[in-house]
Amino acid sequence: MNEKTASLDEEPPDIPEEPPEPPSARRGISGPLRLVKPSPRPSAKARDFRLRFFPSAAPADWDDWNWQLDNRVTSLERLGGMLRLTDTETQIFQGRAGAIPLSITPYYASLLDPGDPSQPLRRSVVPTIFENLVSPGETPDPLAEAGDTPVPGLVHRYPDRALFLATYSCSTYCRYCTRSRAVGGACSSTFEDWERALEYIRRHEEIRDVLVSGGDPLILPDDVLDQLLSRISAIPHVEFIRIGTKVPAVLPQRITGRLIRVLRKYRPLWISIHATHPDELTPEMRRACNRLADAGIPLGSQTVLLAGINDSVETLTKLFHGLLTARVRPYYLYQCDPIPGSNHFRTSVAKGLEMIRGLRGFTTGYAVPTYVIDAPGGGGKIPLLPEYAAGHEDGCLLLKNYEGRMFRYPDSETGIPSSC
Repeated sequence: MNEKTASLDEEPPDIPEEPPEPPSARRGISGPLRLVKPSPRPSAKARDFRLRFFPSAAPADWDDWNWQLDNRVTSLERLGGMLRLTDTETQIFQGRAGAIPLSITPYYASLLDPGDPSQPLRRSVVPTIFENLVSPGETPDPLAEAGDTPVPGLVHRYPDRALFLATYSCSTYCRYCTRSRAVGGACSSTFEDWERALEYIRRHEEIRDVLVSGGDPLILPDDVLDQLLSRISAIPHVEFIRIGTKVPAVLPQRITGRLIRVLRKYRPLWISIHATHPDELTPEMRRACNRLADAGIPLGSQTVLLAGINDSVETLTKLFHGLLTARVRPYYLYQCDPIPGSNHFRTSVAKGLEMIRGLRGFTTGYAVPTYVIDAPGGGGKIPLLPEYAAGHEDGCLLLKNYEGRMFRYPDSETGIPSSC
């Protein structure tokens, strides 16, 4: 066993044994997946949605993450049968469609408001004609990842860490995805790409941290994901692995006992969960997060600041408080990346700073993420803070607290304080 692989002498709670994976389940990296059935307790809303739109599906089908993948909403006709679509939502399907394909799991579709096109969850996954309106400064690769891609599927921008793009597929596509140029079939991952990426990591001993993302790596089959994590973990200079995913929010049925047993073999392993709005914090999502946390996997969250979706202090406070109760630590609040057709999602930077001012000091520091802009052109993540330092006076640093009150701190580098 690899020395970095944890002992499995003790099983975490709530991880029932499951039947072996059928051979038909292994369809490669990009194809439909069929594995196991977890047993989350669906909400009444989800049950009613299933009975109305999937009457032939049994409760066990709904609870099967593979059934969820196989029955995703991917067409205007299917979407229109569930939602009362507006002209702006239907026009995107006429002529040139947006770069990001339509894909919504039945579970997440059950959370959408059929009569309210302004509902935050609906806006985040249902395309509109505004995606075809390209504004100045918007580019297909705003973060210039191509320039830091030495081999296909691997981005090496920061000195000691690398981004491993395991797949370009997701169960549900967010309309503001920074990799809109690649996800959903525009690009694909192959095992040959994986080999080249792994070899690159082996040759670069400065890489101590590997983030496995995509796409969403948690839609890979358990044995494939196990193989990938095992090979990364076996590289001596890789100290820990991170996984970026939105699965707990859009496909909580995926967090099965078998998946937990795979993930907990690789320690330290951290998971960053993409969370958008407090309406995602359903009993199903909470249960998925708790299962991961019970297995000893540290959880953080990443949230994109989105106009009209979560750009209020009240909404973000509710989201971040809810994540903490599900044992997920808010980590990053991102300014929306300028992909083509994203202007209707982007707030001003002043709005983002307003959010941090409304959080810092008014709630626990654990609920305050770092507000960052991933700088266009490949500059990396740059943190932004309100102006709490207000200058110097008489050898003192002037500080403004969350209430707007001024305080003085003796700062020796500016001289001997006279009256701090």
